[in-house]
Amino acid sequence: MKRPILLLLWGLIFAFLGGCAGTLPIDNKQAEQILRNYIISPGDMLLIDIMEEETISRTVPVRPDGKISLPLINDIQAAGLTAMELRKNLIKKLSKFYKIVDVTVTVTEVKGYKVNIIGNVNRPGVKILTAKTTFLEAISLGEGFSEWADVDDIYIIRQINGKRRKIKVDYEGILEGKKEDIWILPGDTIVVP
Repeated sequence: MKRPILLLLWGLIFAFLGGCAGTLPIDNKQAEQILRNYIISPGDMLLIDIMEEETISRTVPVRPDGKISLPLINDIQAAGLTAMELRKNLIKKLSKFYKIVDVTVTVTEVKGYKVNIIGNVNRPGVKILTAKTTFLEAISLGEGFSEWADVDDIYIIRQINGKRRKIKVDYEGILEGKKEDIWILPGDTIVVP
């Protein structure tokens, strides 16, 4: 009795996702740009490196209120900004104390990066990623393919310019080194029919 209901549910999910606008070729350069422009979230860990000032440089957590704390400048908003935007704000604040300020901001651990893996994997569901992750790494988080997986029809659903897009995955090509592994972006859904 449960099996027909499960099959019906999967059929509805695939029908819904199948309505996505067209299949797109993967553009890893665009994906890397999106990851580079990651918006900092509460819970993320940031490495703040201030050149020539080891006493201020440190790894700091983004608090639930979205702020970080550093010597001299106390609290500063980090959540909602990219690393480059936070860098500019830190330079502005620190320029009150130093003539030349060189700051590097690196997101070292990500807390707000979720992807969904559905279909014929051993552990489908929402996965929390803490670093840049490729398609193969994400599949391993789903503990691999089930015996019914159709690896020739895998695709990723991704929001691009406000529209859901379907990106075909060449699994065999990635494994054989003929295709580049695909960067997984926040909010992606990996579908394994």
